[in-house]
Amino acid sequence: MKKQYFILTVALLIVSFAAHAQGIPTESIKESMVKDWERAKKYTQAYLDAMPADKYGRKPTDSIRSFSEQMLHLASGNVFLASNALGKGWGYGNIEKSPTAQGKDSVAFYVNASYDYVINGIKNMDGAQLGERVKRGNWDFAKVEWLMKAFEHQTHHRGQGTIYIRLAGVKPPNEMLF
Repeated sequence: MKKQYFILTVALLIVSFAAHAQGIPTESIKESMVKDWERAKKYTQAYLDAMPADKYGRKPTDSIRSFSEQMLHLASGNVFLASNALGKGWGYGNIEKSPTAQGKDSVAFYVNASYDYVINGIKNMDGAQLGERVKRGNWDFAKVEWLMKAFEHQTHHRGQGTIYIRLAGVKPPNEMLF
């Protein structure tokens, strides 16, 4: 795990130095992040749509989350990690374990609200703030790193959703890289 964070940090530094050397303004980086988050929201919605409503509570094994819990965890991670960069709460509280947020419609609502929280937060940031450092517990990262960690987290959990969808007998959505 530490190796992954090291590699991510080195990659971020290389991109940052390359952007600076080429004169890419931080606002362009911010705009690129917004586009990626908008694409990720659309891709995650395709996953939410693909899973049949009656399979949202299914667990492949007893020791792991159900599909709805997995998607609510994705949403909680979006909010928790991105809030370190955005500096504001989101108003819905901890939805991850809410017994009333397990159905298809409520899961879709909270997942999409979490993406909107991040997307609007980035849009309203001053690009120059991306380099500011934020310390939480033992972690000390630039705001752009917190946003990248949030993006990595949602990608990981959406990817796990592929197995849930396949176990439901449904073909998962095709990759939406662009």
